[in-house]
Amino acid sequence: MDEPYKTTAIWDENSLPAAIRGSHNTKAGVWGLLRVLEGAVTLVFEDGSAPVRVTPDRPALIPPEGKHHVETDGPMRMQVEFYRERPEI
Repeated sequence: MDEPYKTTAIWDENSLPAAIRGSHNTKAGVWGLLRVLEGAVTLVFEDGSAPVRVTPDRPALIPPEGKHHVETDGPMRMQVEFYRERPEI
């Protein structure tokens, strides 16, 4: 798999920024890959598609410009990687 050009800090249920909990999107041409290191989160796309449960065994792709937010419901650790082309997962 290609290497990400940028990776966020590792966040937990307390340090996850409000901007990630609220509606946001990646830029044009930028793919996100949400990786959960411990626990689980829910990735909610705001296009009406079904929410995605993200776990250490199941990372989630975030398409360019896709409006979304992250919901937590317990202890977790996660980070997001950014790619210029769709990564293989």
